[in-house]
Amino acid sequence: MTQASQPFHATAVADRSGGAGWRAALLCGPPGAGKSDLALRLTGRGWRLVGDDYLHLFASGGALYARAPGTIAGRMEIRGLGIAPAAALGLARVALVVQLVHGPVERMPEPAVRTFDGVAVPLLELDPREASAVEKVAAALVRL
Repeated sequence: MTQASQPFHATAVADRSGGAGWRAALLCGPPGAGKSDLALRLTGRGWRLVGDDYLHLFASGGALYARAPGTIAGRMEIRGLGIAPAAALGLARVALVVQLVHGPVERMPEPAVRTFDGVAVPLLELDPREASAVEKVAAALVRL
């Protein structure tokens, strides 16, 4: 197992649909892209926060895992309200990377991956401002 030396700027939320245990979606994008907002909408549908804003990512046994730094674990930034407590998981396997973009995405994209610490993880590009963004993340995770 290797531990990332620097925290990675992203938010992770996890779901356990499909009986596969907790699987996380890693929400990536620049500040203000909508990572925390999308995470808030997902947690409102029963998903659990792994970490908001910064995460430690590490590979183990051919899988990628995420955990929040201790200083921010169990907390989430809600724009307009501030920092709030959130039910959180201590650790989750990353099954999907969601790259947040503002604008149109390919209608029928070719499968893509993003590699972290030697582990390739399926990649979904998504505009988080779309009303269907939550359902798209859930559908992508179920397909894996």
